[in-house]
Amino acid sequence: MVGTPPQLERGSGVPAHVQIERWLLESISSGELMPGDRLPGERELAGRLGVSRMTLRQALATLERDGVLVRVPGRAGGAFVAEPRIECDLTGLTGFTEQIRRAHLRAEARILVAETVPATVAVARALRVAPGSPVHEVARVRSAGRSPVALERSCFPDLPGLLDQDLTGSLYTLLAERYDLAPRTAVERLDPVIARPAEAADLDIPPGAPLMLIERTAYAAGGRPVEFARDLFRPDRVRISVRSGVTGPAEP
Repeated sequence: MVGTPPQLERGSGVPAHVQIERWLLESISSGELMPGDRLPGERELAGRLGVSRMTLRQALATLERDGVLVRVPGRAGGAFVAEPRIECDLTGLTGFTEQIRRAHLRAEARILVAETVPATVAVARALRVAPGSPVHEVARVRSAGRSPVALERSCFPDLPGLLDQDLTGSLYTLLAERYDLAPRTAVERLDPVIARPAEAADLDIPPGAPLMLIERTAYAAGGRPVEFARDLFRPDRVRISVRSGVTGPAEP
């Protein structure tokens, strides 16, 4: 439950809705408000703050847009503190499991598919095998703190015994330690998409919700392709980042 609201400063030059935003952000960062906590109803909270409901709604809309709050319609709904978004850095080839651990969350994987299938044209082109050749397909729902955040679907070359291994942990670690095929480089492409019904069910979101698709081909040392993946991330739970720099003389 939210604590005692602050006394808003009138005539300070800082709009009331901005002061409300700052107060709620401070309450969340201090741990006074936790993910999943429900704010009081608009009428009650506006009265405690001494502002109009329109001013309060302006503050809540900004925090919802920034992913800090989630507003659910209906009698049982309201404004809830959102789960923090996880930083997923594409600059290196750190696996999803390690990225989740860096966020101090528990990484979990629910396996949907683990089977040998004929390579489609796209998979064959990425892995440099003939179309129809056997490849290993692994599809998993990745969760952080028991909340689904990504749907991973990867295809690997026909590596002996791959599907007999533990597929709930880091697949990159498995490639490195068992097959000496640690991914060293990757080409990744990002596209915004919407969730189809099956994907929405796996990720616990409504059909048509926005997702970020990352298509990736990963290569081991020497340029051998070792993975072709199409991963779907929930943008309300994952923030994609890439670091860049100048490798040669900067142009004017």
